[in-house]
Amino acid sequence: MNSDKLTTQILKVFANSPFTAFNYKQIASKVGGYDKAQRQLVQATILEMAESKILVEEGRGKYKINPKHINDDLLPKNYLVGTIDMKQTGKAYVIPQEEGREDVMIAPNYTRHALHGDTVKVLMFPQRKMHKPEGQVVEILHRAKTRFVGRIQKMERFAFLVCDNRNMVVDIFVPLNDLAGAEDGEKAVVEMTDWPEQMNNPVGRVVKRLGKPGDNNVEMQSILAEYDFPLDFPAEAEKEAAAIKAPTKKDIEGRRDFRKTTTFTIDPADAKDFDDAVSFKRLKNGNCEVGVHIADVSYYVKPGSAIDREAYERGTSVYLVDRTIPMLPEKLCNGVCSLRPNEDKLCYSAVFEMNDKAEVLGRWIGKTVINSDRRYNYEEAQEIIEAGSEARKAENEADNAVLELHKLATILREGRYKDGAINFETQEVKFKLDENAKPIGVYIKEQKEANWLIEEFMLLANRNVAECIGKTAHEKGKKPPKAKTFVYRVHDEPNPEKLNTFVEFVTKLGFKMKVGSRKALADSYNRLFDQIAGRGEEYMIDTIAIRTMSKAYYSTENIGHYGLAFPFYTHFTSPIRRYPDLMVHRLLERYQGGGDSVSADEYEDYCKHCSVMEKKAADAERTSVKYKQAEYLSDKLGQVFPANISGVSKWGIYAEIEGNKCEGMIPIGSLKGDYYMLDEDNYQVIGRRYGKCYKLGDPVLVRVRAVDMFKKQIDFDLVEEEPDMNGKSSKTKGGKTNKTNRTAGKTRKSKSNNKSKKKT
Repeated sequence: MNSDKLTTQILKVFANSPFTAFNYKQIASKVGGYDKAQRQLVQATILEMAESKILVEEGRGKYKINPKHINDDLLPKNYLVGTIDMKQTGKAYVIPQEEGREDVMIAPNYTRHALHGDTVKVLMFPQRKMHKPEGQVVEILHRAKTRFVGRIQKMERFAFLVCDNRNMVVDIFVPLNDLAGAEDGEKAVVEMTDWPEQMNNPVGRVVKRLGKPGDNNVEMQSILAEYDFPLDFPAEAEKEAAAIKAPTKKDIEGRRDFRKTTTFTIDPADAKDFDDAVSFKRLKNGNCEVGVHIADVSYYVKPGSAIDREAYERGTSVYLVDRTIPMLPEKLCNGVCSLRPNEDKLCYSAVFEMNDKAEVLGRWIGKTVINSDRRYNYEEAQEIIEAGSEARKAENEADNAVLELHKLATILREGRYKDGAINFETQEVKFKLDENAKPIGVYIKEQKEANWLIEEFMLLANRNVAECIGKTAHEKGKKPPKAKTFVYRVHDEPNPEKLNTFVEFVTKLGFKMKVGSRKALADSYNRLFDQIAGRGEEYMIDTIAIRTMSKAYYSTENIGHYGLAFPFYTHFTSPIRRYPDLMVHRLLERYQGGGDSVSADEYEDYCKHCSVMEKKAADAERTSVKYKQAEYLSDKLGQVFPANISGVSKWGIYAEIEGNKCEGMIPIGSLKGDYYMLDEDNYQVIGRRYGKCYKLGDPVLVRVRAVDMFKKQIDFDLVEEEPDMNGKSSKTKGGKTNKTNRTAGKTRKSKSNNKSKKKT
């Protein structure tokens, strides 16, 4: 038997029965290996596949396929593998793993107990004319999650968990003896333990009681649990952290000493984990030395330690509205590793010699020790920049360094845009909270020069570290050495379909865009943003432009960073709060020491995990913002606010209140005087009879009609008339809340609906 052909045959057997475990004799009989030599070859091939993690052992001598290695090439043509995107109606779409294939629609009665995010095997139906591809789930290859958060509904003989997640379309049945003391109405975390074929609802057990809904701490813990972030550190990790001490003389030996160089941090006023600092020194030749100093977390957190295992699982710190859930124990993130002023700290640094034109004349990357002179918050640094050296004499060396670095950062920033970087500026919602964490105000955080100063030097360091490993020098006429496996932050070019739709749309509004080359497109984007600044269309075009872009992610395969226009880019500057940065530090030290390249496949798996956790963290952060926005408006029912249309769908119009970005929906049926239809191509709904349209970005007046804290959902009414002096409309519009009766014998559906609304 040919070895490669045999491997493919074995894979197909496992792929067609992904839940079945086989031993080598069973596989041999299925691939035609009948004599002793052939069976031994099959056995050896299976062992190799298990060692490569293509197969996983299930009991002694029996194996199943690893779901990650099932692909469409292994399946018959009328099957495919993909990810379930579950809708609140119970209908679903399967997003195929194979690029270029259309999503497959799955009717509610053909989902076979699959849940949102699950990896499934689909049997395709013969395609009907003028219809999307349809099919049915035949096997669930991998559950995306088994723990769910929601409210307990306790009956006389049993209970259910009504899930917070609106994509969870069924409730979970919980036997009374598996409630772990949870009471009716309490929030809890339930683990799904079984889903018998004949039952309409999965079965689960309470693994953690969270408390009463509406309590701020309970709601924030619910969000973390929903996105699979742990609520505590394991005891072993805390014990390891407690044993870590401040750097000693021995720890400092062999490091480049920056303790007498002017060094400072600039961070938000409420920050505690300072993982980056900058230093400035004027050299005798007239040039300057700029240091970007990053906490040397890898010195303290060793691969395989309890702290490291926990940090990898989390992947990132999570920043909810009222709290930070750190990636590392507090002893490290806020203590030993945090670059606090007037303390010796160990760093991994990128140091640049630059002239006054901000040209890099030389660089050095290595281990250092620093002692920060000053901790600035952004507001303090901004005051120094706005005052300037001429308006007032800088009070100390650190203030002078801020001004010098601001000049260099301004040149770097302008140069990036000339080189083709795209100037996307996102708005960050911040809350003023009282002593009980109740929001008493909402505002948009403004980015200013102090933010840009730090951003530019972090970009410079990230870019140079990536180049240091990614660029392979070679002599003329000789083949360049093979690049070593590294962790890159990559960003692909826009989806051509989305981009063409966007270009057509802005052309209708009178704006021109060139899409010929990458540089021409970037220049067009930046010119467009300048043209629309302050105009009514600004919000609408900004929103759609961002949606045309791909998402950045981590990978060992370097494709460059499209948005930044960098051929090499990584994340080096935040190892306290991002696990990929910690991996970058370890790889950099390994390669600088002459070490061999690590396994690309292994590190690609790490990158995928970190990208997934980054998205979960961003979703958790957005969910906490939506909860606080709903809480902020919960005592403002009936009040009228100016807003902008932020989205349109067949269900209704989404609008964001000006100034605080609280988003709610105006149901399409509540629009009076006409029958409105969705015009998807032009991002608007339009009246069939009179042609009145509501378009993305249009200013509107909205009244807060209802707030559902459980669903984190806000409902608006559209107000056509001006509000009175008290901020209320002269007319009152309202809606009724529908109650869904649940009948025994039918699938218990989850009570939720509606939908919601960048990291370099």
